[in-house]
Amino acid sequence: MRSDYERGFADLVEATAARYGTRELRIGASITQLGHAARLWSPLLATVLTHAVVPDLTRLDRADDGPRLRLPTPAGWHYESPDQLYDLVIRRHLEPLAAGLRVKVAPGLLYGNAASALAEAGRAIAATRPDLAEPAADLVADLLTRGHLAGKGALISPELAFRRTTCCLYYRVPDGSKCDDCSLAEK
Repeated sequence: MRSDYERGFADLVEATAARYGTRELRIGASITQLGHAARLWSPLLATVLTHAVVPDLTRLDRADDGPRLRLPTPAGWHYESPDQLYDLVIRRHLEPLAAGLRVKVAPGLLYGNAASALAEAGRAIAATRPDLAEPAADLVADLLTRGHLAGKGALISPELAFRRTTCCLYYRVPDGSKCDDCSLAEK
């Protein structure tokens, strides 16, 4: 992933902007980064909540033809604290991706995307596994207080509905709308 991050997923950013019919590459970068954050948070939360294992993402690889991710071998270590997850997703993956982006995107927007993807991953797990709803809500709430995720949004319901303090820019694409968690949506 290192070389993909160094290139800022330029191929995906351009393809995403084209798919959404915009010439603003920062919108493509935002949507691409949001999708990548979701692809990181979802399996991480699921394995931690179901097996207390943090997957080893050292050899994480991106598919040649798109944003899908794959691990060549399943490996991991015992879950100890939310700090492990923050470090793994934010510091080791999303910050290197942000550093490689070829277009200027506000850091707060990117951290807001990470927070939004985290909340949605927790909500999806809770919807699929109601027995994990409470631990998922607790873990997501805890992670949302850490580092650069702090202040990027808040859980506004027990079902993990989330309200951002930043906007992902999706509303700027042709026929785009404000997301359910958008800071620009009427409250």
